[in-house]
Amino acid sequence: MEMGSSQNGSSIMWFFRDKGFDDKSINKISRKCKRLQGVQKEQASENWAYLESIGIQERKLPYIVSKCPKILTLDLNQKLVPMVECLATLGTKRSEVASAIARFPHILSHSVEEKLCPLLAFFQALGVPEKQLGKMILLNPRLISYSIESKLTKIVDFLAALGLKGEGMIGKVLVKHPYLMGYSVDKRLQPTSEFLKSIGLSKKDLQTVAMNFPEVLCRDVDRILRPNFAYLKGCGFGDRQIVAIVTGYPLILIKSIKNSLEPRIRFLVEVLGKGFEEVVDYPDFFRHGLKKRLELRNKLLKERNIDCSLREMLDGNQKKFLLKFGLIQGVA
Repeated sequence: MEMGSSQNGSSIMWFFRDKGFDDKSINKISRKCKRLQGVQKEQASENWAYLESIGIQERKLPYIVSKCPKILTLDLNQKLVPMVECLATLGTKRSEVASAIARFPHILSHSVEEKLCPLLAFFQALGVPEKQLGKMILLNPRLISYSIESKLTKIVDFLAALGLKGEGMIGKVLVKHPYLMGYSVDKRLQPTSEFLKSIGLSKKDLQTVAMNFPEVLCRDVDRILRPNFAYLKGCGFGDRQIVAIVTGYPLILIKSIKNSLEPRIRFLVEVLGKGFEEVVDYPDFFRHGLKKRLELRNKLLKERNIDCSLREMLDGNQKKFLLKFGLIQGVA
């Protein structure tokens, strides 16, 4: 037995060396997955070749196997093929499945019957349309590793407590931002919602944030939300003004201060000569690109000596903007 195990170990060792792994990596993989000692080189080669055949790039395979060496020990026809084929029915492109596996290789170690099917049924019960199920799973394949009872149900209860109780509302939120389900209610989602309430957002405002910008709920209060709020206060915005801006454009609380907020506020005050009341009236100002939208449109208006509000300047696509101000002939 020991001789056979030793031979198998040597065989799998040569397999890894043949694939370009160094001894340090091989030892790390062996410690991570003891089952490799009993795996024949032929099985490992067959699984490796199968992963290549479904569209995973050869250069990515060493990383995938290092993350989840168990993949090489799984039965090809009973485990790997059924999961890949099931995932393929969820995606519109074969490459989406390969991409999902590359990002979270452990998805292949889960059972179709015990994990994937109950997960799909759970989301369908929340009103997630069938065509969106695949989008969610393939965008965030880590979902398959979450417990429905101890994790996902708790997140659904949290969203329901915010007031998202209408038919399909929670499903829409989860489709919009599947990564929300990876966060802890107690450590992240609840503290974020409490912070938003503390700065003046109403329950209805919170519902709007959750429905339209669920990623805001996922950001750390002390590292991101509070510093952004403090920055706006430091610029001279009043509490009510900040609430109005956050309600109109919640992403302002998670934008980079240095790369997004500072340049736009500087442009607002120093270049446009506008007051803060204008952005309170039109929070979408912070959504527009500085170079492609703000600076370009301001330049065109300045050339014609046209003065207008932020809303008039920025609402609508480029063609509507040019027509509105009779600038259509001034642009190539």
